[in-house]
Amino acid sequence: MILIPILALIIGGLIAFFASGAGAVVPREFVGVAALAGIDTVFGGMRAALEGRFRNDLFVTGFFLNIVLAVALVALGFAIGVGELYLAAVITFGSRLFLNLSLIRRHYIARLADAKERNRMEANS
Repeated sequence: MILIPILALIIGGLIAFFASGAGAVVPREFVGVAALAGIDTVFGGMRAALEGRFRNDLFVTGFFLNIVLAVALVALGFAIGVGELYLAAVITFGSRLFLNLSLIRRHYIARLADAKERNRMEANS
């Protein structure tokens, strides 16, 4: 289950890399915000998998919906002359990304501490 978000991250990274090349017709704000939205969704999927709540349908629909919403926000900003509107998406997805990453880190640290405690208890018995 956790391989799906990781695979999505790799594919999204490749798309972002090739879409932002020298001859790209897509402004870098669009690619950057779309990549950030995709990465946020991947970390959310990894977190859900670790918590045993991962669902493919929610992950796939969330992945595309987050990207579409982020790109639409950037497009709206450019359309109304507020090019910095993309910062709202950057702040939102960036904060969620760091939150998910911290929860993933805490999960693994707790598992490591539990394993050390079990080993200590087994050594004492």
